[in-house]
Amino acid sequence: MSNTITAERGKPAELGATLDADGIHFAVYSENADAIEVCLFDEAGTQETDRLTLEGADGGTRYGFVPGLAVGTRYGLRARGPYAPKEGHRFDYSKLLVDPYAIQLDRPFIYQPGLTAPPERELDSAAFIPRAVVIDPSRDASPLPFAAPGLTYELSIRAFSQRNPDVSAELRGTVGALAEPHFLDYLERVGIDTVEFMPLAAWIDEGHLMLNNLTNAWGYNPITHMAPDPRLSPGGLAEVRRAVEAMHERGIRVLLDVVFNHSGEGSEVGPTISYRGLDNLLYYRHPDGQPEFMINDTGTGNTFATHKPPVAKMFVDVLRTWVQTTGIDGFRYDLGTVLGRLPEGFSHDAPFFKMVAEDAVLKDRIHVAEPWDVGPGGYQVGNFPKPWFEWQDKFRDDVRKFWKGEDGMIGALATRLAGSADLYNHDGRRPSVGVNFLAAHDGFTLADIAMYEEKHNEANGEDNRDGHNDNHSWNNGVEGQTDDPAIIEARGKDIRAMLATLLVSRGNPMLVAGDEFGRTQGGNNNGYAQDNEITWLDWEHADQLLIDFTAKLAKLRKAHPALNADAFLTGDTVKGGDMPDVVWLREDGEALTDDDWNDGSRRFLGMSVYGPREDDQETESERAVIYINGDHEDRTVRLPAPRPGAHFQLYVQSDWPDLEPRGVDHQNDLVVKARSVFIMLEEAGELEAQMAIEEKAASEAEPA
Repeated sequence: MSNTITAERGKPAELGATLDADGIHFAVYSENADAIEVCLFDEAGTQETDRLTLEGADGGTRYGFVPGLAVGTRYGLRARGPYAPKEGHRFDYSKLLVDPYAIQLDRPFIYQPGLTAPPERELDSAAFIPRAVVIDPSRDASPLPFAAPGLTYELSIRAFSQRNPDVSAELRGTVGALAEPHFLDYLERVGIDTVEFMPLAAWIDEGHLMLNNLTNAWGYNPITHMAPDPRLSPGGLAEVRRAVEAMHERGIRVLLDVVFNHSGEGSEVGPTISYRGLDNLLYYRHPDGQPEFMINDTGTGNTFATHKPPVAKMFVDVLRTWVQTTGIDGFRYDLGTVLGRLPEGFSHDAPFFKMVAEDAVLKDRIHVAEPWDVGPGGYQVGNFPKPWFEWQDKFRDDVRKFWKGEDGMIGALATRLAGSADLYNHDGRRPSVGVNFLAAHDGFTLADIAMYEEKHNEANGEDNRDGHNDNHSWNNGVEGQTDDPAIIEARGKDIRAMLATLLVSRGNPMLVAGDEFGRTQGGNNNGYAQDNEITWLDWEHADQLLIDFTAKLAKLRKAHPALNADAFLTGDTVKGGDMPDVVWLREDGEALTDDDWNDGSRRFLGMSVYGPREDDQETESERAVIYINGDHEDRTVRLPAPRPGAHFQLYVQSDWPDLEPRGVDHQNDLVVKARSVFIMLEEAGELEAQMAIEEKAASEAEPA
């Protein structure tokens, strides 16, 4: 023993390891441990050199100062206390524990059966546990000013670049690859406003995956929430900061997916790695009168006790660390209902919500909830506190059902296009509260929606039992891959039609990385265990035409208030104009009647949409006309009349992805192709003059 520890310096301001000029402060929170010890290791992290008891105590905070330690110190924790499961206590001195406040680890977590060994075996787990590394990162990072996320791009760090031939081998599958100029150029090409990183926090594989020679590909099984996983960010927080700053230079925001609902310690028979060993009764939720068991509102074996202020504060500290050290603009919260669940039910008064709202660093960040879990009252779509954003699965399901051809979906489709007022038009909220998506990391890819009627998860080793069964998907005649050109063409039409539907709907649209170029997972709708070619993006076979089509939609949406206005479509007169904000159209150009809305066989919907357009002089309304034909037959339509001195310009025809914009004569019938979306904008100028301009441009483009 060469180091000494003292409590005379007093309790440090922060938990974890805090560097001082002449040593390191350590502070750990545990209400039920008899004692907490800091275990110091040599520079290689292999030899334990000291065990020092934190003698200071203030409430549940145990603390001490070790002089002479510096940046690079490696350490772990051990806790003394009773092993009394029926009382909720699972202290085990033989287990080396990772500090929940660690911000860097010297190696990844690797599941070992010995981590679950009972204390009577006295099996020291130090050989299996990463060491926390003391660092002193700058905390002066600057997020971009607050704004709604806009077009969001959900991205798995590893899958995104693992198969990209333009990335060096050492950067593939890491955060560092995202700072490469060609990736930034690509994000700009597509029109991405916000990138959403899937989890970066250091995680551990589930035990059952090891038995099937599989690994966790997504990272939704975290242990330390502040420390990036070394496999994804070998350079730690500094590497994340470089990538975030590179995106900020392009005007792209960055969100981080965080998993505050559970830890990788699993059920009551799971491994002891951190929280269970420090204070099982405190950090996790347990059934009333049965503290030996875990509440499983997450489907993963345990649930964090975020209704307790010390646990909620820990997660607030996690958020502050990511913002201050990397410049992250906000967060997406996996199974976010857990954060608001009190013993009496979901509440805006939950400690976590109140702490975030009052925190100077966090109150103006972007907060996006996945507003559901599997616990009681778990479905909370539309109920998170203002100004939180929310994923909304109703958009996904209703739009899929429409394009699948299910009966009676016109009303639901219109509701989703109009901003989902049924969910969000209360308490001064706007459509941007909702994050609209057709596919997410869990579930079918966008291409697989039109390629597979059934899930195909056999590779996951669970006999195809895992993953959603109700996917609202179809295969266009053949299950899976085919070389039939007619089926391939039909699938392409469906993908583009769904993309167009997403991009003309009010709210924040979200894509999963690779869906813009037709990625497939071979029908696997639960790729969490597939860290391989099933989930890795296949850049070599990316559909460039589909990328360009997606970019065209994104550019059009961003440029035109009729497509992007953050206001519910209600049929009321648009502000600053003299027309209703939307008229829902039949094929003959007339407004839908009650009989039309109640016609379960209707597969066609038109909409004349007005949005406020602001310029330096005045506010005027801008008009778009959109036709959505989900039928397998073409539809002939009569266009509404443009305003005097204006004409309609057709910008998007989803069955013709590389269409050049062209004028459309409203006096002639228009054929809206089967399984397609048409997007037109009303523009100033008579049609004849516009057509003359188009003809001249076409002739000048022809070779001499």
